[in-house]
Amino acid sequence: MPVNLRKGTILLAALGLLSVTLAAPADAAEVTGRVNVIQAKRGSADGRDAGVVFWLTPLSEQLSPRSGEQGQPPHAQLIQKNKEFTPHIVVVQVGSQVDFPNRDPFFHNVFSLFNGKRFDLGLYEAGSTRSVRFDRPGICYIFCNIHPQMSAVVVVVETPYFAIANAKGEVSFPRVPPGRYRLNVWEEHCTTKDLEALSSPITVGENDTSLGNIELRESGAPVVAHLNKYGKPYDPEVFPSPIYVKP
Repeated sequence: MPVNLRKGTILLAALGLLSVTLAAPADAAEVTGRVNVIQAKRGSADGRDAGVVFWLTPLSEQLSPRSGEQGQPPHAQLIQKNKEFTPHIVVVQVGSQVDFPNRDPFFHNVFSLFNGKRFDLGLYEAGSTRSVRFDRPGICYIFCNIHPQMSAVVVVVETPYFAIANAKGEVSFPRVPPGRYRLNVWEEHCTTKDLEALSSPITVGENDTSLGNIELRESGAPVVAHLNKYGKPYDPEVFPSPIYVKP
């Protein structure tokens, strides 16, 4: 059953679109597409298109960038502010570091117990930053052990060819070398079975390539609240202070 994740605001760079610009050959093509997410309850796609993650896995070793060819993977950030993570979804390549700066005037405790990466950053105060290097692929759900309303997702992939849909449902990979790839799709409200059904081989030519329109349908399964890092329900109030009361 789906985990209860607060949708939050998805901010992906200044353009609202996260992708990797590669040192690709001159004949590299742009791969574009559009996604529609159908909500389980209302049967509409309003407001769900942003945040759908796409990545292209090369089906030939010749298309895979060699170790060090792209330089060190860039840092990403999940900022803690106003008891929220911003952005809500981050996509990184294996080996990348994600920083977790605390910009609230109180403590946070970022953790994840999911297989993408298990970690516990412990309590740390306002103005400080802690970091995690994501060294294997997977979907990593991020929470705060103090504030149950806080959630985020780090999607870790083994390829530098990844992108995330913007608010209009548009997705773009700006520079992809010609060749054969496997298209992968992820959205936090869809079942694994439905997402795997969308995985398919594609061919990128020397000219721009269109993925066409891709439709996703949310799961109608009941939502389950997540537990704290000890596997127990959150306390109604962690400390006797107004800044820690349960919202």
